[in-house]
This record gives sequence, structure tokens and C-alpha cells, in this order.
Amino acid sequence: MHFSARTSVSRAPLWERFSILSFLWVYFDSSKGIIANDEGCAEMVALDRAAVRTTMDETIPAPRNHRRAAIHARGQLHDRTMELAESVLKSRHTLLDVLVETSTRTAAEDEINRSVRAIAGAAWEIGRNNPPAIDRLSVFLPSNNVLYSYVLFGVIPSLYADRVDIRPSSRTRQTAVAVHQLLAKACGFAPTDRVSVVEASQRDFIASCRRSDAIVFTGQFDNGVQVMRRVGEHPCFLMFGSGPNPMIVGPEASSVRIQMALVSSRLYNSGQDCLCTDLIFVHRSLLPEVIEGLKKILSGIPITERDTPGALVAPLVYPDAAREAAVYIADHAEQVIFGGNADPGTLRVEPTVILHPTSAGLHPPEFFSPIFCMVPYDDPAEISRWASTSVEMNRGMYATVFGEPRLTDSRLGTAAILRDMTTFDYEDGNKPFGGYGIQAGSVRGADGRLVARPLLLSAELAAWDAR
Repeated sequence: MHFSARTSVSRAPLWERFSILSFLWVYFDSSKGIIANDEGCAEMVALDRAAVRTTMDETIPAPRNHRRAAIHARGQLHDRTMELAESVLKSRHTLLDVLVETSTRTAAEDEINRSVRAIAGAAWEIGRNNPPAIDRLSVFLPSNNVLYSYVLFGVIPSLYADRVDIRPSSRTRQTAVAVHQLLAKACGFAPTDRVSVVEASQRDFIASCRRSDAIVFTGQFDNGVQVMRRVGEHPCFLMFGSGPNPMIVGPEASSVRIQMALVSSRLYNSGQDCLCTDLIFVHRSLLPEVIEGLKKILSGIPITERDTPGALVAPLVYPDAAREAAVYIADHAEQVIFGGNADPGTLRVEPTVILHPTSAGLHPPEFFSPIFCMVPYDDPAEISRWASTSVEMNRGMYATVFGEPRLTDSRLGTAAILRDMTTFDYEDGNKPFGGYGIQAGSVRGADGRLVARPLLLSAELAAWDAR
């Protein structure tokens, strides 16, 4: 975990408060945002800087001190979160068997750990943000990180929501249903009590969302905009998207450390995670050393079955991800310097390094596969120009910076800068997630316009209630 001097909440160490875990949670106060008007959203992916007002004056208002989640008294809330965390821990072996259907064993083990940590931190999160008690929350569950997402948008909100309806992604519906059934039994959720997995068409689920107090949408930005319009103006509406999460390897970076950071952040669940790094900027002075070290590591990583202990790369879960990887590799065959084999038929994509000559006009997709997209740079101004393009301003999430002291701001375009850590090092389910790109993460403001900023459901509900 990482600690911040900006933390303003005084609290005792968790090992004094909780009997199971000893973690610390640090609140990241990222309340300012970029706003895109509704007409800009109507253009979906056609948003550009002209459609995005770049003033940073939108803040999350302080919550009113009236009726709150009458959930439990503080002591009872701590007890309840510890019971939930213990339930997940006791179910970890069965959960692991379920999760390896869509994740490598290594990623599944990490996901269970993160889920327990988030539940254990829920009492502090709720105490810090003071969300209102709500009647109903509707959730469009993402296709990846099924357990972790179920915890963040189902288990934790059940502490202040009377009802949570979750519609799983069709890609991983079976896994989501299995996770729900397992945790419903372990945590005491009856099928019709608090948290439910809804078997409904998207049309029917959207219709039911109109009666919700809040909606969490995960997926493509343009789809989210359409859903937001169809559910009406009443619900608090959060959209979680994705971004390229570039990694910047500066001239002062440690080559050994960088190689390990690259492998861990690009090969998490074979690259099938929205936090994976899709583009790597490497200072030209370190380029040969980084490439050779990375090749050496990747040459020793086999493609194994997902349930293999220590698995890093396995056949992909999504057929379209394998097809898109094969197309990208074929389109850039001259730039492939390692790997390059991709078989959509077997879903096997070997770790592949592609070295692009320049970042000008380069906007890689979200790969969801083990592709290392690399580009050299000489001056960080090149990176800043890349990040300032309309495409990247719209989808800025995180940017990880190692050994580049000339990047001094807290943001790269609209991406929140993380220094000397990967996105997975930073991720914490009890604090706001993401950056300031409108397509990476946004919430509907009081005037109906989308506000882009790091999102945390409990904090956004408190802000919505304070309008």
C-alpha cells in the first residue's frame, strides 16, 4: 500500500480496529473534474477538446448531515464488514475454482485478496463519505474482475442500499451467477434480499433502472450515454470506462525495476484488465536495455492453462480480443521485435513486443491481450503533446511515471499521474478510481451534464444527495 501526506482523516491503525486484516486506507481527494456537455456526449466517440470545458472548478459538495444509511452504528458496521470479509476468506478455495474460468490463477488469487481488503475497508469508507441510505441501486457488471466488481458494486453498497440489482455481462454471466450464489450463501444474502443477480434483457433492465436511486454502468462510453438518457434524470448515474494507462520510462528509471513493472502491469490476467498498460514510452537512452531485459523475461513465460499455479499468460477469454490482437500484430508486422504469434482459433496470443517509431498519431486500442506497445521518446514534451490530443484527452485514466523528473504536474493531459508505482499498486477499492477523461470515468452532474473525475460510489451518492 502507499501512503499520502494529504490524508486528512485521523483514524486508529486497522489492526486495532479489525480482527482479521491489518491494512491502511488512504483517501485520494480528487474531486475536481472536466465537464462535457450533453450535446458533446451525443456525438459519442466524436468528443474533442472543443466539446470539453477544461475548467477544473467542479467539486464534490460536502454532504448534508441528515438521514444517513441507518445501516448500523459504527461498531455494528465494523462487525458486519468483518463478518463479510471472513465469509469471503472462508470461501476462497471455492471462489478460486469459479474465477479461473475467466482469469489466470495468479490474477484470481489477487482478486480475492483485493476483494477482502475492500470489504475490510468499507466501514472506514462509509464513515468517511457518509452516503445516504438508498432504496435501490442498479449495476451493469463488467466482464472482467467479476468478484471484485461484485464486491465494490454489490456487497459494499448493500450496507447502505436496501436493494442492489446486478445485471452481469453476457460474456461472463455464468461466472457472475456462480460468484453470486456462493457469496449469497456465505454472506447471508437470500436470492431476493439486498443483492440479486438479474436475468433480464438489457431493454428490460434499463426499464427497471428508471426506478433506481443510482446506477453504475461499466462498458463502452457511447453505450453508457444511451443508457443514461433512457433511464431519465432522477438516478445518480456513474459510468466507468477505460483508458490506455501509458507507462513512462524516464532516463533515471531502474531498468530491472521497470522490467518487472512492465510484466506485472501488462500481463495481469494475460492482459485482460482495464488497468493494464496499453502504451509504453521509453527514453531513447534506456531503450536497448529495457527491450533486451523484457525479451529475456518474456522468453521464459509459457502459455499455460488458466488454473496453472503461477500462470501469467493463458488462452484469452474473449474471442474478439484474440481476433483484434491478431489483426493489430499483422498490421504492424514490421514493428514486431518479439513474439508475434496469435491464433484466434485457440485464443492463444503469445507475449508480443511492438516497437513503434513515433507517438505521433499513435492511439492504441484497449488490447485485452499480452501485447507490449512501445515507443521511444527524447523529450517529455513529445508525451505531453500526445496526451493533449483530443483522443487521449477523452480517455485519460492513469499514467505511470518512472524516472522522468521533467514531468512535474499531477496530470498528463487528463490522466492522473502515478509515480514509481503501477496502476495495480495504486488501485484501492475504498478510494476514487480513475482519471479525468470523460470516457474513462464520469458522473452525471446536477445540471445533467457529465463530469469527468475519479469515481467512488459512496462519495458520489453523498454528493448527489447534497444537491
